[in-house]
Amino acid sequence: MVVVAPHEEHSGMSHAITLDRPLRLKKLDQGYTVTGTPADCVKIGLTALNLKPDFLLSGINNGPNLGTDVLYSGTVAAAVEGVLNGIPSIAISLAGPREFVPSAAKMARELLFEDPGFLLRPELIPAAGVLNINIPARPREEIKGVRFTRMGVRKYDGFVHQRQDPWGRHYYWLGGAPGALESDELDIDIMAVDQGYVSITPLQFDLTNYQELERLQRAKYDWPSSR
Repeated sequence: MVVVAPHEEHSGMSHAITLDRPLRLKKLDQGYTVTGTPADCVKIGLTALNLKPDFLLSGINNGPNLGTDVLYSGTVAAAVEGVLNGIPSIAISLAGPREFVPSAAKMARELLFEDPGFLLRPELIPAAGVLNINIPARPREEIKGVRFTRMGVRKYDGFVHQRQDPWGRHYYWLGGAPGALESDELDIDIMAVDQGYVSITPLQFDLTNYQELERLQRAKYDWPSSR
């Protein structure tokens, strides 16, 4: 296994790639670091390092990627970049404090590599999508099990703090905290993790609204031959 990781944290970067400055690659004992985004790391690994992985694991991210978090997540985006390059890909996140990373790592090893280690079976990894795994921030013995889930809607109580620098110019800090859960259904990723289950959600990156597409295609519109 080869690790290619961002040199620093890139939370909320989604699928951004770096086009306005050069990227630097550094070799470490454990792998490589890249002065870019998670998606950059995948591109560098496949092109500059000429890696040809059988599968791609993105994470473990420190913090959840639940519900609509996936739209902002660099962790999920790196997995999507893998799929775009024909590599079966899984994103893994710890839904809580960093102190539970060892527990999350043990859970991930069990799911991926140990008995039953079923998630790396080719028939279970989506051919045109990503498996998004969120692990509760609990000791391993307190994790209740695994749920295959759908993506929920994760709303935040956001804030914008306006501050002033020493020269009198304004600058802003964005932030927020998750709002109240809106459902108690355990087939939703947010609720499953809240109740102590590992959530595994198959994601697709084709954002086409097919129901609306069919409605629009049924609409009668005669394109004018001339104006």
